[in-house]
Amino acid sequence: MAKVYVVGLGPGADQQMTREAHAVIERCPVIVGYTVYVDLVKEQYPEKVFLTTPMTQEVKRCKMALEEAQNGRDTAMICSGDAGVYGMAGLMYETGKEYPDVDIKIVPGITAANGGAAVLGAPLMHDFAVISLSDLLTPWEKIERRIKAAAMADFVICLYNPSSKKRRDYLKKACEMMLEYKSPDTICGTVRNIGRDGEKSHIMTLGQLKDTEVDMFTTVFIGNEQTMEINGKMVTPRGYRNV
Repeated sequence: MAKVYVVGLGPGADQQMTREAHAVIERCPVIVGYTVYVDLVKEQYPEKVFLTTPMTQEVKRCKMALEEAQNGRDTAMICSGDAGVYGMAGLMYETGKEYPDVDIKIVPGITAANGGAAVLGAPLMHDFAVISLSDLLTPWEKIERRIKAAAMADFVICLYNPSSKKRRDYLKKACEMMLEYKSPDTICGTVRNIGRDGEKSHIMTLGQLKDTEVDMFTTVFIGNEQTMEINGKMVTPRGYRNV
């Protein structure tokens, strides 16, 4: 029986893709994915069969991949970043219960938190929390509780999906909640188009971030009490000098 590989492409789907991910995609004759992600790899693999669905049709996409494998063709389900971080890995296992003969293998990738951190400097050197501001699958009330808890505990916070056309003020709301527990001078950073053409990063304070416009292609980093700016980079010391 063929396999379904759930593959994390990394943030840019090229330089930040792992060797394992490259090898799996090379091996699989069928590639399934969200239209935007398939477009990132189509030129590299013109001989492949590509199957796509738009956003909000994730279950259908999983079934397409599982049925291809059930029919005997190794299939790669591709995701941006890491398949197990806001990706398709969990849903593939849930849907895969209906296809008990199909073997599912997860191929990890570099998630936006890691890719963006490398661009900014070293913001994630100590404990950190990753929170998505998208309330499509998670109630906003629960997201609020998570933001406040992470800020109260002085985690470095990495925000995915910080804004969209329908959620233009969500980052501002999140910053206002964090300002209850964090100083407005807290060092923060944003990275847009991580690992892709047009990559841009900015370092600012939490007070400035509150009024900054971002989009779905941006990952946001909020530092902890120790986070500092060093030569234009965002750095969270781990405390080695104190050992």
